[in-house]
Amino acid sequence: MTLPLSKRERTIRQRLKNDLVHYAEACLKIRTKAGRIEPLTFNAPQCRLHETLEKQKAETGRVRALVPKGRQMGVSTYVGARFFHQVTHAKGLRAFILTHRDQATAALFEMAKRFHDNLPSPVCPQIKAANAKELTFGRLDSGYKVGTAKAAGVGRAETIQLFHGSEVAFWQRAEEHASGVLQAVPAQPGTEVVLESTANGLGGLFYALCMKAMKGESDYQLCFLPWFAHEAYRQIVPAGWKPPEAWHRYGELHGLSRPQLRWAHAKNRELAAARGEDPERPCWLFRQEYPATVEEAFQVSGEGSFIRPETVLAARRASLEVDPYAPLVIGVDVALGGGDRTWMISRKGRVAGRHLNERMDSSDSMEIAGTLARIIERLKPDRVFIDVGGGYGSGVHDRLVERGYGQVLTPVQFGARASLDAGLGGMGAAGTGGTGGGFGGAGSRDYANKRAEIWGALRDWLADPGGADIPDEDELMTHIVAPGFKLNSNDQLVLEAKEKIRARLGLSPDGGDALALTFAEPVLSQRAQEAQMARWGRDDAPTTADWDPSLV
Repeated sequence: MTLPLSKRERTIRQRLKNDLVHYAEACLKIRTKAGRIEPLTFNAPQCRLHETLEKQKAETGRVRALVPKGRQMGVSTYVGARFFHQVTHAKGLRAFILTHRDQATAALFEMAKRFHDNLPSPVCPQIKAANAKELTFGRLDSGYKVGTAKAAGVGRAETIQLFHGSEVAFWQRAEEHASGVLQAVPAQPGTEVVLESTANGLGGLFYALCMKAMKGESDYQLCFLPWFAHEAYRQIVPAGWKPPEAWHRYGELHGLSRPQLRWAHAKNRELAAARGEDPERPCWLFRQEYPATVEEAFQVSGEGSFIRPETVLAARRASLEVDPYAPLVIGVDVALGGGDRTWMISRKGRVAGRHLNERMDSSDSMEIAGTLARIIERLKPDRVFIDVGGGYGSGVHDRLVERGYGQVLTPVQFGARASLDAGLGGMGAAGTGGTGGGFGGAGSRDYANKRAEIWGALRDWLADPGGADIPDEDELMTHIVAPGFKLNSNDQLVLEAKEKIRARLGLSPDGGDALALTFAEPVLSQRAQEAQMARWGRDDAPTTADWDPSLV
């Protein structure tokens, strides 16, 4: 026989049911890093996330959240506690947690099991069934289940009201899970989806979802947690310590206290030393693992990129004047459509995309040729480089030649041999005002083919001290930093193939290929030709050996 609760007991129970922060500290136990079992008291990032989710739930009736974060912020612990609290206080709720690997899956389930095993008996629901991945509470008809993203179709057949995606950027079969288990959560009041992860480079499901949320194009709310939100990331400052100049600027930019700055400097030294980088400057690994902004979390990640994200980010933020004497060149990467788009972009000296930066999702070569013909008539470019590899661009090129635009067109085969004169085909002769290009600065023997060569010139152009200016677009940046690279048996650079990039990131780097095409051959603008002719006399037309880089 169960005795009725007193008024005081009912008040206590009601607060435990309605107040997650109080419930966690009063009822839930976690294993600390020191190995002790202690009450769960939310840290600052957890409190910040809790406030965000509760506000969204109050406003919309449900939770849809994306949480890009730094390391060890306690997000998985918070979401685990949040969902455990709900399934042990309401009938018919099913929580599902999907992680990136078996070890993480086991750890999160062990945490939930520890929650239950240490609950005070008055608020401890009876377990109906338990195994290595599931807890079912009989009288409530609620449950808590975990799975690993490497398995095909995991969670697809479930009925889920609460879904936690852990380290989503590292999921295998990410797109499949998005169309499977995520669709098992109905768009009903009271349902919750929380997807959280540290960054894993540009591209992929988590990156795409976060970019859409930032633009307000989805129901998901972005809740970024910078590393300095965590109160544990501070260190005692020794007397007389002065941060290096790069760290002083970093601290001012993000409003850091001296203890926070000291911690960041020390952590960065560990990460930079392990990679042989300058310990006195924020290294890419520190910025990825401990991001200060959501842009930094993604745009500084991607260790294997041929072109470093920091370089591209600097070009996005630049605002350079267009050199009137520089040639106007256009790169066209032709695609079949259906999501793989034809991309057309201009470059005039140090500035790209100012005159043209367009995409077309079309499989009709006649339509693409017609659009490009109108662009040529409008912009009067000095040269248009078209990728004709794979056959897609050949039809566009041939149609434009038929229409009388042959003089301005240059077909480019990505698989062709690199130019014999890499310096001429690189930065200096391509209208950038810089020096000759080349992977490692050695020449064409460094490149396995034309595509690798022109991407090498693009990389050198972006890194040139004179600066570079590109459109401030996430998508274009994603395409530029997407390709990885390797060296073949002849020590030549081999750029990652489009097919492999598409399989790895779910995108084709059309924008990067289009911009790289603007470096396919040296181009002299009409104004520069006139200036050179005036210098030598009109009867003495300049040769490539006479070109003056200051004019191109």
